[in-house]
Amino acid sequence: MMPRRARKILRRAAFCLLLCLMALVTILPFLWMISSSVKSSETIRTIPIRWVPENPSLEGYQRVFNMQGFSFGRATFNSLLLSILSTLVQVVSACMAAFAFVKIPFKGSGKVFGVYLATMMIPGTVTMVPNYVILRVLGLLDSFTGLILPSLANTFGVFLMRQAILTFNDSYLESAFLDGASLYRVFFVIVMPMVMPTLATMVLLAFMGSWNSYLWPLIVLTSTDKQTLQVVLGNMNSLYKNNEHVLMAGAVLTILPVLAVYLLSQRKVDSGIALGGLK
Repeated sequence: MMPRRARKILRRAAFCLLLCLMALVTILPFLWMISSSVKSSETIRTIPIRWVPENPSLEGYQRVFNMQGFSFGRATFNSLLLSILSTLVQVVSACMAAFAFVKIPFKGSGKVFGVYLATMMIPGTVTMVPNYVILRVLGLLDSFTGLILPSLANTFGVFLMRQAILTFNDSYLESAFLDGASLYRVFFVIVMPMVMPTLATMVLLAFMGSWNSYLWPLIVLTSTDKQTLQVVLGNMNSLYKNNEHVLMAGAVLTILPVLAVYLLSQRKVDSGIALGGLK
């Protein structure tokens, strides 16, 4: 019979092996994407598969920035601008709403929050039609303002920040008010720095959601010079359907900003999710 210590080591080794296999399966498509982006279209179809190209080339990246009818650089700027503005709107509005629900009690606040939280059960695609009609009535179609406006209602962000602010001791607020601090000063100077891990998590999630958004910008924006990177990347499928290396080059360039934001906020994301009640 195998000793208890040996069984424990064997189980741990099997668990680590399983995690390594899952990580490999997850990262394999990204490695193939990077490898294919520096190949020619003929080399990609070579059997057996060559993970490391013999003659790497940047032709795919050059053709991405020289597309006819679409400007990849302009689309990148549009997506970056919209993602930053949308993230800012989501974070500020959600933090203020969460602070009001937790630290500024009013009659029926619990019921209001329950109804507000219930909207998370409604799929986003269901609300696109009424949102589109509202933007058309307001004359905000084909504008960045119309694209960002629905970001004001971020139910998940309010819930996430509310869970973090619930752990905040009221004695800090009372001391600040006694010293003559205004409500806005207490919110921005005291509350926000103390929930920074959760705030960093929300920034990452909001930026990723805005950057990866495809359907809503496709519906709202019609001008070519206002299209986002995801929409242009979708149009590339018809322009370069037989040039996979160009598509892969565009995909590599598309994930770089999200990767940069994740690396900057990585240290605080895990603790932020835990504090937000999602562990």
